[in-house]
Amino acid sequence: MTEQTLIFGHRGFPAKYAENSLEGFRYAIKHNIDGLEFDVHLTKDNKPVIIHDETVDRTTDEKGEVRSFSLSELKELKLENGESIPTLEEVLELVGNSPVQLNIELKTDKINYPGIEKIVFDTVNNHSLAKPVIYSSFNLDTLKRCKQIDNSQLYFWLTMHRVPEAALFVKKLGLAGLHLHHYQKDDILQRIWTVNDSFKIRKLLSQQVAGIITDNFEKAFKIREKAL
Repeated sequence: MTEQTLIFGHRGFPAKYAENSLEGFRYAIKHNIDGLEFDVHLTKDNKPVIIHDETVDRTTDEKGEVRSFSLSELKELKLENGESIPTLEEVLELVGNSPVQLNIELKTDKINYPGIEKIVFDTVNNHSLAKPVIYSSFNLDTLKRCKQIDNSQLYFWLTMHRVPEAALFVKKLGLAGLHLHHYQKDDILQRIWTVNDSFKIRKLLSQQVAGIITDNFEKAFKIREKAL
């Protein structure tokens, strides 16, 4: 289904750097990663920021829900490498016109962030990126709202479960494909997350999936090079 399976850095390069950190994103871009996957939440003042969890507990020196902090308050918190939580704007500026494809996950499966879809679109549209952005979410309602705002973008549903009649499902919802936890033998565009095992990476490469989302893109690169 694809000429070459692309490798996406899951939250940047967490095998070496703090997850969802500018340091990790910068390293990955410098070393020619195919794509970057990261998660977006909104602050109390509706600023899109890059962090995986709904709370800051696990990845910073503070506790509380992301939405309970204003951006200025959130910027006072520190990741394990001493950096602050990056904004979507900062990541887009870092990427610039480099040939890196972004996979922006809208983290609305547990918390409803009213207006997050338009806020993210408006932020992305202020930048001239070299590759089209991939938008994904576990929340189908979020993807439906995205399509109502802009039907021309690439939308992918995230799921841990097998999707029966996947090709029909994708067509019915007007999606570009699926982001799956396990490969499905279906005629759809699919990226698989989060794959760190060498055997699984080799297997997925042989199955020619569109993308592999991994914590260690350098390891995946080496496996792909040997497979070519």
